[in-house]
Amino acid sequence: MQEHLPNAALVFDGFHIGKLANEAINEVRRGIKRTLDLTGRKAIKDKRYLLLRGRENLSVAQRPTLEEALKLNDPLSQAYYRKEDQRELWKQPPYAEASSYLQDWICRAMRVELQPIRRLAKTLLMHAKNILNYYLQPITSGKMEGINNKNGRLTLVAYGYRDSEFLHLRILSLHESSF
Repeated sequence: MQEHLPNAALVFDGFHIGKLANEAINEVRRGIKRTLDLTGRKAIKDKRYLLLRGRENLSVAQRPTLEEALKLNDPLSQAYYRKEDQRELWKQPPYAEASSYLQDWICRAMRVELQPIRRLAKTLLMHAKNILNYYLQPITSGKMEGINNKNGRLTLVAYGYRDSEFLHLRILSLHESSF
């Protein structure tokens, strides 16, 4: 891309960074689950989606359940709170504060003894410039990915259409409200 568009800024948005963080916490959870006895496994059983959700998206009834699981397992607790701290990056207003916050988060994550969290920190360090470009060009690929998803689903449903022009019209009508 850089050779064809040398002045274009590559921007990594919060969704994709969050996805990496969720994959890391899920890897920690699975690794911990393998090492626990039956009682320990029961304590974190069915907690996956509680760990992956943002704290603000938990219901009042779900919060104590999550807190109980985090109290019983320190490594899982560390991973969860690093993930939640990472989400705060996107709330930092100017570039300088976001840069400082990201560097601080990476340092704290590297001190954790959990390989998936350390690997996440190394990945964020390697792509820090592109992550911070979001503060210079606040764009995301969300809308484009949504359109591609709709096109893909329509194409699956349209299998067997005899007229490719009809498929083209269906795609245009599908996105009429999107633009």
